[in-house]
This record gives sequence, C-alpha cells and structure tokens, in this order.
Amino acid sequence: MIILYSFIDESRHKFLMDRYLNAFSEDFKEDILKYRRWQDAQLSLLGRVLLLHGLSAHYGINEADIGRLPNNKPFLKGHSIHFNISHSKNLVACVIADFPIGIDIEFSDETINYLDFEFQMTAGEFEEIHHSEDKISSFFSYWTKKEAVLKAEGSGMMISLDSFEILNNECVIEGKKFFTKEFFIDKRYHCCIASEDLSIKNKSICYELFQN
Repeated sequence: MIILYSFIDESRHKFLMDRYLNAFSEDFKEDILKYRRWQDAQLSLLGRVLLLHGLSAHYGINEADIGRLPNNKPFLKGHSIHFNISHSKNLVACVIADFPIGIDIEFSDETINYLDFEFQMTAGEFEEIHHSEDKISSFFSYWTKKEAVLKAEGSGMMISLDSFEILNNECVIEGKKFFTKEFFIDKRYHCCIASEDLSIKNKSICYELFQN
C-alpha cells in the first residue's frame, strides 16, 4: 500500500497543465478546464497524476483505464488494484492498495464551529468531541474517519454519517466491518484511511511526496 501526496502551487500551474493535461482523455480534460479556480483544477489534475505515477512506479501498470461503478465510484479496469483520492485546501492525496480502500484528508480549520455538525455524529461521538481537550482536533479526527469509511464502503451519500459509530477505530455498516487508521502528512491536516481489510491496522504504509 502506498500513499502519494502533493501540495498545489499557483506558480507551477501553467507548467503542470502543459505537462500533464494532454495525457488524459478528452472527457477528463474538459472536466479540468471547466473549473473557474486554478486551485480546483490543479487539485483534480494532480489527483489523477498521483494515481498514474503510483500505478506505474509501484505496480508496473503503465496504461490505466479508469471506469466507474454504478455508485459512481471510480475503479481500475482489468486489474485487482484499488485506489482512492482525496483533497482539501492545498493538499491532494491518493492511496493505492491491493484491497478496497478509502481515504479522506481535511484541512484543520480552527474557525469551524463543531457544534454545527452535531447532527452528523452519533451521541457517543459527539460527547467525546465535546469533552475532549482539543475539540477541533477531535472533531476532524472523527470526520476524516467517517468520510474514509464511506469512501471505502462505496455507497457515498446513500449512508448518513450519524448512522454508524466509530469505536476503537472500527465500525459496522450493514453487517460489514470497517477499520480506520489515521496517518500524518502535515500538522495542518487530518488524514485517515479505511478498509474492510483488517491488515490496515498494522500494515506499514509507504509515503511519497510527488514533486514534478
């Protein structure tokens, strides 16, 4: 399992667009060019660049055909390799593994009012957040875990965040057990992966900062 990540940079935006955009399908290119903000365009572009670089460098897959499942979750056609991409603020990350997996990263916004999100937490989760020493950190820790689980499960918005509870980095959704693992990239961000595969709890993760 590998996690590749990169930080966006306005000074390199034209270079990145010129270097990588034409390597992708016309549909993907159109999607990138629709963005009004350079930040959104670069985050989306780098997410796909991280994926292709990771597949080539670490899995020997040089031609990746990306499809979408009925639930709109992207998948790699013709290979039993799984991936997921997340971005927030100026950071984008991609996880690649040989089992289904989800990833979520969130910028730790100190101005956020965690009370506004009480309805999206279970009573037990909210109580732990509310009584923790660092409430903002605790909130984002739970938020990234729950979002990573939803992405690993694959149903997306079909499942509400308050319908399952994270306890000891584990939860159950419709009879399926998921495990979560937080990891560190930058002190300004909270990051988490999730999977039905128990091995993520103890599996070593290879990290790679992409600078190209």
